[in-house]
Amino acid sequence: MGNEKKNHLKKALGVGFGIAILVGSSIGVGILRTPGTIAGVLDNYWLIIACWLVGGLYVLIGVGTYAELSTMLPKAGGSYNYIKRAFGNYAGFLTGWYDYINNSLAPALFCIVTSEFLVVLFPILKSQITIIALGLLIAFTLLHASGVKSGSIMQQLTSIIKVLFFVGFIIACFMYSGVKFNPIENQSSILEMSVIIGFFKSLQMVLGTYEGWSSGCFFAEEDENPSENIPKSLYTGAIVVILIYVIMNMAFLYVLPVSALANSTFVASDVANVVFGENGGVIITVIAVFSILGILNAYMMIPARILFGLSRDGFFIQKGTTVNKGGTPIVTLLISSSIAFVLICIGSFEILFSLGAFMAVIVWGFAYAALIKLRILEPNLPRPHKSWGYPLTSIIMILFSIALFIGFAYSDRKSLIAISIITLLSYPVFLLLNRTNKKNNYDNN
Repeated sequence: MGNEKKNHLKKALGVGFGIAILVGSSIGVGILRTPGTIAGVLDNYWLIIACWLVGGLYVLIGVGTYAELSTMLPKAGGSYNYIKRAFGNYAGFLTGWYDYINNSLAPALFCIVTSEFLVVLFPILKSQITIIALGLLIAFTLLHASGVKSGSIMQQLTSIIKVLFFVGFIIACFMYSGVKFNPIENQSSILEMSVIIGFFKSLQMVLGTYEGWSSGCFFAEEDENPSENIPKSLYTGAIVVILIYVIMNMAFLYVLPVSALANSTFVASDVANVVFGENGGVIITVIAVFSILGILNAYMMIPARILFGLSRDGFFIQKGTTVNKGGTPIVTLLISSSIAFVLICIGSFEILFSLGAFMAVIVWGFAYAALIKLRILEPNLPRPHKSWGYPLTSIIMILFSIALFIGFAYSDRKSLIAISIITLLSYPVFLLLNRTNKKNNYDNN
């Protein structure tokens, strides 16, 4: 009985949490900033909207893939489980650690960003940014240490508030009648090479803003009915995010022309200043704070689940499988929070984010390839949900991942070298862990 408490996660989550985690970990400050940069690159109303729709289609294809994989193998930790099953233990070990490194950076970033926005609201706290960030980290660690239900309630609450804020802002934009909607005309042909390059650059930014759409899969093991709940929550959450993003861009372009958006570093603030007057900046800052709190809550939960899965498979310390009475993988939560604590104290770790984005592309590519391989090698595995458009959609996603990898490798040589070194060093570590696990199993027998 004690072993069951120690090594098993609690089945306590449902559709509501699944939708909330996807919405919460996707919608953030990106949608408040990115449209301005994209308007500067594309300078065409319909191209801008098309770019967000294409990004949405990418998400829907990805959701279909992950709905199949996570209901087929409903385990904590997400992608690396499917990659391990398809390509073996080393591939699982490597991509699992890639995924962990990428996700473990997020809590520190979001604690810092939240504290920066709070300082905008309360300037008297200007010298206390690091203290506020550490306070947020400790508060969220204690919340999640109390149990998975607490984290679930917080996720649903912050996601609902966030969506209401965004919907309210969108409605206010469309109710504003000071400027007539008049899309800018563009004389250049849509087929011109510079426009095509600009579209793909913009699409990369759009996909960064959509990131977080696969979050629900990390919690498949804790879902009360993963076969039904995960596909429902993934598709519902994805559609909510896509609608908000596309309509938000239409709302921005309703208030200001493309040329005005193109010069904006924080487009939502500029639009809010037009719609709400001098209170616009405060309103957007409040929306930004709640947006980031939802993401912070999600990313306090995700790294702990990945590390729990890695620990259970012998890819990390055995203590990492410890689960407390509330259903939280407590050891991996504390380890992940400690990493975030150190990163906040260091204060500057932007270079790690380039590395993390690189790693994410590798993990996604392997996950899409795993779907194809498992369909061929294990056709009889139970598949409560099947990916739509297979195999064409899977092939498109693999090719897209390869294209992103090549693009990153070309534009970020330092991260490419770092990943190459990490990969080379990972194999001896994997062999050492394998030998240790075999020895422990032999001693136990």
